[in-house]
Amino acid sequence: MTDYDVLRVFCGPDGGYGNELGVVRDGSVLPEREDRQALAGKLGFSETVFVDDPERGAIDIYTPALRLPFAGHPCVGTAWLLDVPELVTPAGVVGARQDGEFSWIEARPEWAPPRTLRRYLSAAEVDALDVPPPGEWVYAWAWEDEAAGRVRARAFPGRDDGIDEDEATGAAALLLTDLLGRALNITQGRGSQILTAPQPHGWIEVGGRVNLER
Repeated sequence: MTDYDVLRVFCGPDGGYGNELGVVRDGSVLPEREDRQALAGKLGFSETVFVDDPERGAIDIYTPALRLPFAGHPCVGTAWLLDVPELVTPAGVVGARQDGEFSWIEARPEWAPPRTLRRYLSAAEVDALDVPPPGEWVYAWAWEDEAAGRVRARAFPGRDDGIDEDEATGAAALLLTDLLGRALNITQGRGSQILTAPQPHGWIEVGGRVNLER
């Protein structure tokens, strides 16, 4: 079995929850895309990262079913694990920094895969949602406290790959921040926390806590 680390990204204030992430630190052990895709499918995390150059921060990201040019929670987690100032993804160079308990990345909204951002009238409505049928990637959200920028969200990838609901989704949070044009404090899934902030020239920061699971 290929060696890999398991992180939890976007953990809650008490260190719980967060979205699991697999990271293969030595990507050279599986250089072929089809082998990487097979391992990502076998591990079953919402994303698995293969590190191709730890000094440059060059990474390759896979869901259980497909390769992604960019994704939020894999970048936040891998930047924390490697402790690098940037990551090189197929979509572009992602800035990275550590600030106390939070790991931050800076990316562009056009790098994020398409998502349907569906607003609801209350957090209770979001909490009550059933998993929709496959076919559409839905980010369901509602204001918990609009004045304070607090959002309740749930994410449904709709890929029919075994991930019915994503516990924490950086790319969707990035898109929502771009849409609303303001900093957000998002509670997603069962209790994960995602912080975001617009930056000059169309960049957006996404941050959260990261814990090493194993």
